[in-house]
Order: sequence, then structure tokens, then C-alpha cells
Amino acid sequence: MDYQFKEIEKKWQKFWADNQTFKAEPNSEKPKYYVLDMFPYPSGAGLHVGHPLGYIASDIFSRYKRLKGFNVLHPMGYDSFGLPAEQYAIQTGQHPAITTEANIATYRRQLDQIGFSFDWSREVRTSESSYYKWTQWIFMQLFNSWYNIENDRAEDITTLIEKFNASGTADVKAVCDDDVKSFLPSDWATFSDEERQEELLKYRLTYLKESTVNWCPALGTVLANDEVKDGFSERGGHPVEQKKMMQWSMRITAYADRLLQGLDTIDWPEPIKEMQRNWIGKSVGASVKFAVDNSQLAVEETENSNLKTEKYIEVFTTRVDTIFGVSYLVLAPEHEWVAELTTPAQKQDVENYIAQTKKKSELDRMADTKTVSGAFTGTYVINPVSGERVQLWIADYVLAGYGTGAVMGVPSGDQRDWLFATHFNLPIIQILDAQQNIDEQADPTKEGKYINSGFINGLTYKEAVDFLNNWLEEKGVGKAKVNFRQRDAIFGRQRYWGEPIPVYFKDGLPYLLKEEELPLILPEIDKYLPTETGEPPLGRAEDWKYDGKYEYELSTMPGWAGSSWYWYRYMDANNNADFASKEAIDYWKDVDLYIGGSEHATGHLLYSRFWNKFLKDLGYAKEEEPFKKLINQGMIQGRSNFVYRINDEQGKPTNTYVSAGLRKEYNTTALHVDVNIVENDTLDLNKFKAWREEYAHAEFILEGGKYVCGVEVEKMSKSKFNVVNPDDLIERYGADTLRMYEMFLGPLEQSKPWNTNGIEGVFKFLRKFWRLFHNEAWEFTVSDAEPTKAELKALHKIIKKVQDDIERFSFNTSVSSFMIAVNELTDLKCNKRSILQDMVVILSPYAPHICEELWVQLGNEAGSLSYAAFPTFNPEHLVEDEFAYPVSINGKMKMNLNLSLTLAQPEVETILLANEQFQKFLDDKAPKKIIFVKGKIINVVV
Repeated sequence: MDYQFKEIEKKWQKFWADNQTFKAEPNSEKPKYYVLDMFPYPSGAGLHVGHPLGYIASDIFSRYKRLKGFNVLHPMGYDSFGLPAEQYAIQTGQHPAITTEANIATYRRQLDQIGFSFDWSREVRTSESSYYKWTQWIFMQLFNSWYNIENDRAEDITTLIEKFNASGTADVKAVCDDDVKSFLPSDWATFSDEERQEELLKYRLTYLKESTVNWCPALGTVLANDEVKDGFSERGGHPVEQKKMMQWSMRITAYADRLLQGLDTIDWPEPIKEMQRNWIGKSVGASVKFAVDNSQLAVEETENSNLKTEKYIEVFTTRVDTIFGVSYLVLAPEHEWVAELTTPAQKQDVENYIAQTKKKSELDRMADTKTVSGAFTGTYVINPVSGERVQLWIADYVLAGYGTGAVMGVPSGDQRDWLFATHFNLPIIQILDAQQNIDEQADPTKEGKYINSGFINGLTYKEAVDFLNNWLEEKGVGKAKVNFRQRDAIFGRQRYWGEPIPVYFKDGLPYLLKEEELPLILPEIDKYLPTETGEPPLGRAEDWKYDGKYEYELSTMPGWAGSSWYWYRYMDANNNADFASKEAIDYWKDVDLYIGGSEHATGHLLYSRFWNKFLKDLGYAKEEEPFKKLINQGMIQGRSNFVYRINDEQGKPTNTYVSAGLRKEYNTTALHVDVNIVENDTLDLNKFKAWREEYAHAEFILEGGKYVCGVEVEKMSKSKFNVVNPDDLIERYGADTLRMYEMFLGPLEQSKPWNTNGIEGVFKFLRKFWRLFHNEAWEFTVSDAEPTKAELKALHKIIKKVQDDIERFSFNTSVSSFMIAVNELTDLKCNKRSILQDMVVILSPYAPHICEELWVQLGNEAGSLSYAAFPTFNPEHLVEDEFAYPVSINGKMKMNLNLSLTLAQPEVETILLANEQFQKFLDDKAPKKIIFVKGKIINVVV
């Protein structure tokens, strides 16, 4: 029977599901290998052909590792909380759970029909309470932990309380808020419970704090920086403004150094690691205090001092040696002291500027390096080193959440500061040798002589920095400091479809639920919009209070919460007692191979590393890093087609369409056309007329009797009508063809255009492979005869090639090699069982359905192919022991003669003269001379 892919694929997909063929063994004696895909958000559109690319690659590798004797964990689940389902709920009133369930059903059907070897017994969904119970549990562990700098790890909050009881804050070195109190153990003993909880909140790894956020009024929620583009929400294009709100945050900054160091231990693409390094942004410099001129704080009475404390603005600088060149200070527009430090004369300008700044996202402000803008507060500060009085400004290039929210302006040492100073006519103080230009002065490796720089004149850069750091610390106005660009991660969204935060409020302070009260279930509400008073949607829940009287937290967790630990749940997905058992974590440890998009570089991947390190600190995780190797698959781009509508003399559109090769003769407009009604760039005219009502009476100007469409490579999207549904291709060619063709398109990591035109070649290859096992009547026929040297050579070439390619993740080159190997075996008329059975195993990771069918036809047990042994490469079969000598007579090539490379000239001459074909070419003439060059030629002179 010919290759009946539809029946074969349905048969084996059912077999795998019924028998749980790919269920990973717990605690097997085999070596473990954990392959993970970034799990999808199940959108309503389902999969297009670009989505499965990474899944196919990970599936090939998973199947290959099973054949190599590994116990492979290859799970799949759904990141099923998210804004799209909630937006749909707002528009339709349908509960997001219903939408999500329908979308997941579509995804599951599509994934199954592509033949992935997922262990579906471990499926997770972040929106199921059995899963988010443990997301809530991890939140609680973070709330009950602090970061001990001395031990460089997170610890239970009880160890901090023990320190407070024993010695107050004297021995505490912690990552904490800036406004923590200093107190003795006797003070701590007198604190009320509320005072203690308020102070502990400043140390907890997750905490409440007023933060500047991206607020989108139309969506009614806070957005992450990567959800905002050019001041508008990425989803829906709604205006976004900067707003201060009480928000849950997480101290990812406590792990900044460890996050940097860990990058050196993992096999990730260098661009991803560099993006994380830049995002973390470690800087070595100094903290400097500038006193506000003529401003005094209230007298603070303590046991140690009753001195008045000056009000000062603290800045962080990486170039403390330029402090004599400071000519102004800049505050972030959101800085808490802006209103207080703005004089009445400058109030209107400052308020106008702040209103203007609120329209920009932080990303926009960070990216804009050309616009010069700001407002003078009317206040002056004192340079602590030179004693000079300098102006205090606000400008949007300074961010409240980075560093101290204040920077010092040194126009002679920084290009941006120079532009700011010249724009606002501020003084420029020359601090280095006048022969050096601005760019050179910003480079500390070019040691000029300091001028106008007080007591550092004549010092080298390093000498000046060391001296100033010591001087600042001695005077109590600064010190050497390491700073990070990274800020604590905001952990809350004012929306419905997310994990409830397991917190209630008593006397304005947050308290955790008890662990046995988890999960805190997402309540039912009547609408999915914020309340009329501006509370998040959870404010609509009726009688939703802790113990019937305490308000729950009304924000839900952000989208990255459930995806920051999900690989552990896969290890032990059905455990009701733990997020994963110790035994499961001890066995699986970490992810060996992670495949997913590079767009998650500084979001999911950074937060996942943070949570993993935290879980390791508490003894739950085994490894410091969660993902050993990361591969970012490239994007499959759409191949758009166009028709060309003719416009009349007045430029108005007609209903006539001209073929692409003739369009220059007319005034035309290019229109996208559905690629699914185009084949080999030729438009199906009847399908085009039926596609849309306005085309029903279309007329065409053809070339060569057909309508040829225009072509352009673009992003695959519905609006461009270039989305190709894998369902259609599987129906026409089968899943094995789709799998191999997606790999054949090009290297995994590179972006490439989709072109359905080439898929036919892969389908023909699979039919040709099927043909090796069948005779002319399509009867299954294989021989048990011994294979020839040529057949063994063809086999072992492909064994080595595929093994090397898969280990290098070079899947596209393997597909080409399969085609060559099958052509060679076809030419050899090979139907030897020993050759073909190994070929089935080698091809099975790429085309599992056809291989499973042939495996059984070869007499093997159904389903056992997945756990067969990958053939062993034998290099001896590739050693050349024969050569096809070209035989020439009087310089003219006449024939080829296969001879052993071990033969000497006398033996070669004997064989040659006995060859009947050669004798015919001699035409009864006797050779005068036979020239033999071993391994090259035989030339006969007659």
C-alpha cells in the first residue's frame, strides 16, 4: 500500500496517548535529561506555522536522547493567566476561564496532531487553583524572608527577629529599604506588634511600597515596561502615564551580583547574557551627599546625638574625580522632595514639566538621548568638596527608581551634561587639562592633569578616586559604593485574571494567610472592570473578606509569577503536599535544554533565575541556575502575496487586477491577498472571487494564461493575510512532512521566511523512504541478506551525520542528508532489513509516525521504537578500500573500473586485460604501455 499518512498518523497519535508512551520515569536508574519549552499563552487564534518551530526542535532532541538511553522529561502546559482573556471578558462578559479553556482545547488538538512526545501526565495550567496554590506559597516564603548580606543568601525572617532581640540593628547587614530605623534591643522590646510589622516590612523580600508605575487608565491596570511602547500600551494602543501607587515589589536587587555571576556558568546565547548584564547594570563608584542650601531638618533626639542634621540630596556617581566640575544637580520629576524644594516662583514651570513627563514611559525616557528638557526648582545645593553653590533642576532623563533619583551634572566630563548645560546656559567648569576634549575627559584611562580641582590637582585618576572616597567617608558626606541599574520588581496588577495575593490587611498592615488556608481562590465578580471608586476588579467581589472582616489584597500577581517556577511543578505535577517533592527535585535537578523566544530575555528569564536562587537559599532547589542550556529559535516570517488593482485616470480604484509582471504598464495599488488561495505565487481566480464579496465580479489581466502575485517577506499576521495554519498543511501532507519541512527551512536560531512552495519536496522524500520497504505492487518486502559495502557505507554516513547534527542542533542539515541517503539506497536497490531498520531509528526523531509504522512492519513490538537504541557508528565502513578508476585509451576517457586500493600495477594490468568491456575498446589492438597511478587513473597507450 502507498504511503497513507493520514491513517498512519492518527493511529500512532492514539497509540501514544492510550499507552502514555512518553511518560517520564520517576527516579530512574537511567541518566536524566530534562527538555523544556517556554510554555505558551493559549490565544484564541491557535497555532500558525511559526509557533511549532521550537517545539519540533525540542521534540527531535527529546526523542534522540531517549534513543541514546536517557530518561527524558519533556513536559507541556499553559501560561493561562493573562490580559488578552481578561480584555475579551470585559468586551463580552464571558468569564476568562471559559475563553481560556476553549483556547487550550484548540492548542492541545494542534499539538497532538503534530506528534510531539510530551509527557501529558504532567500538564500544568497556571490558572488552576491546584497550581497557583504553590505560586501563592512561594510568595509567602518570600514575604517571610530577608536577605542577609553577611551570608549572601535569603534567610527566614525569624533569624532577623532574633538579631533584633539580641542586639537591635547593630549587627544587621541586610538588603532593605533606605528608611529603616536604628534601634537597641530594648527599643525593639517596647515596639507594639504594629510597629514591629511595619519595620519588618522594610526588610522582607516582598513588600509594599509607593512606587512610580506605568498606569493605563483604559485597561485599568499597571503595565510592565515591556508592555509599553512610545507612551502607549502594546495591547490596544491606549495612553499610559506615570503614577505613584502602593505596590507589591520583590527585592530582586538583593540577587543582582549573583544574577551577574551566574551568567558565566550557563550555556546561553551571548546576546541574551549581555542584555541581562546591561539590565542589571553594575556600576562601581561613590555615593555623595549635597546639602540643600539654607534647609534644616527637625532636631532628632537620640541617645547618641542631639545634633541637627542637614537636609541633603544623595547622588551616585561613577566619576567621583569630576566632583569639582559639578555645575548643577538634577532630580527625577517624581522625586519625593520636588514639591518641597520648588520655590514659589518656579512652581508653575515645575508642575507643567511634571505633567509633561507623566505622558512618557520609563523606557521612552531612558531611550531618548537627544531631547534636552528640564525645569529649575529655584533651590541650590552645596558641593560637599568644593563648597560651591549649584542649581537644583528636574529632568526626565533621571528616574526616581534608579539609584537615588538624583544625578550630578558635570558638563566638562559628560556629553549629555554638556548639552543640558549649554541648552540652559549653565556654567561649564573645566576640570581636566584644556587640551583634552569632552569625549576624552569622560575616559578615565586617558590621564590628563586635573585643573580647578582643589586637592586632587596633579593626581592620576586612580589616586584621585581613592583619595576622594576616603575623604568623603572621613567627612561623613559620602563613601565608595557599588550601584545597580536594576530595580526591585513590581509584583502586582490591577486586574482580575491573575493569581490572588494571599494577604489580608489589619490596621493598614499586610498579614499572610495560613499555609493550610491555601489556595486563596479567585472569587466570582459581576464585571471585569475596576470599581466605580477606582479599586481593582476584585473590589467587586461580594463578601470576600478574611475571617469575614479583614480586606484581602485586591491586586493580583503579574503575568510572570506563574512562569517563574513552573519547571519544578513538571517534576512532580500531581503532588498535593509540596510544590515538588525533594526526591523529584534531587533527581531532575534542573533543566538541561530550554528552547524559547529571545523576547523573554529580561523578563521571564531574569525573574525565573531570581526565584530559583531564592528557592535554593531556602533549601528547596538543588541548583543555583535553573536552565543549563538555552536556545532561542528564530522567527518564521510570513511570505505575503499581493494582487494589483488598477486605478482609473482619476486615481479611483477599479475592479480589475493585473498580473505582477504587467503592473508597471498601469497605475496600480498593491493589496494583500490570502496566501492560502495562492499556490506557487499563482492566484486561484475562483477562490479569490469567493474570498470577499467585493471581489465577486473581479476581472483580470493575465500573463501566460495565469495571474502571478507579488511577493514580500513580512511578519506573519492576520492583517497581512499571510498566516499559514498548520492544520491545513497536515491535512494535505501530514505531520511528518510539516516537522521535517520546518527544520529544512534553515538554521534553528535564524529567522527565515515561510514558503509553502517547497513542502512538496519533503513529502516526496517520505514517499521515497516508504518505497524502500515496498515492491512495485506496494507490498512490504525486505530481505534478510547481508548488506553490501556500499549499503553499509551509506548507512554509517547518515548515522554519523545525524548524530553530529542533532548534538549541534543543526537540524536543517540533517534533513538534506536524509534525502541524500535515501537516494543512495534507492540507487543501490537496497531492501536489506539490517540497513532499513537502522534507517527507521535514525529518522524517527524527525518523522516519528511513518517510522513507528515501518518499525512494526519490520516485526518489532508496537511503540518500542521510542526506546530503541540509536545505531552505533562504525568508522570502518567509511574507510575507502575500493576506487572507481577512470580508464583512458590514448588520452580519451572510455570507462570506470572498480578495483581494490590494495592492488599493485601487475595485478591491475591482469584484471584490466581480462575485462570484456575494455577489450571491445581496444578493437583487437595490443596495448603498448599501461600507465597506472594508484587511487587516481589508468591510462593505456595503443
